[in-house]
This record gives sequence, structure tokens and C-alpha cells, in this order.
Amino acid sequence: MTSDEKTLLRMRNNPRDWRIEELQTVAAKFGVEVRNPRGSHVVFSHPLVMDMVCIPAHKPVKPIYVRKLLEMLQRIEEANHD
Repeated sequence: MTSDEKTLLRMRNNPRDWRIEELQTVAAKFGVEVRNPRGSHVVFSHPLVMDMVCIPAHKPVKPIYVRKLLEMLQRIEEANHD
């Protein structure tokens, strides 16, 4: 298991106390486009998923936003296996 997979597993097990930079790193491994990385909000999008995820860049990121990103990554994985 790679360190990125371990990080993703830790996020799934505990969506609390994550920084936006960590979310960007994990999302990049899935080919997710990150827009406005230095602004007050960061937008995650992917061509296989219709919805975008917009996350406030506060520290730490609230668990609801981590869960939304994890749902998006799950949909990307499912689309890649089809």
C-alpha cells in the first residue's frame, strides 16, 4: 500500500483535522483538477463526474467537506472501472 493510499484510508476512517493541501495532494492522484488553490475556496472537478466540490480553505477543513471529496473520489473510481 502506497503512502497516498494510506492517507486516503486515514481520511475515510477519520475525516477530521485535514488541511486543504492534503486534500489537494490526494485529489491529484485521481486526476482531479484543482482551481483557485490560493483563494478562500478551492474547487475540485473531474471530467468523469458531473458535480464539482467547493471547499473553503480554512484550517482544519470541516469533516463534511472531506466526506464530499471522498464521495467524488469514489465516483471517479467507479467510473474508471466501468
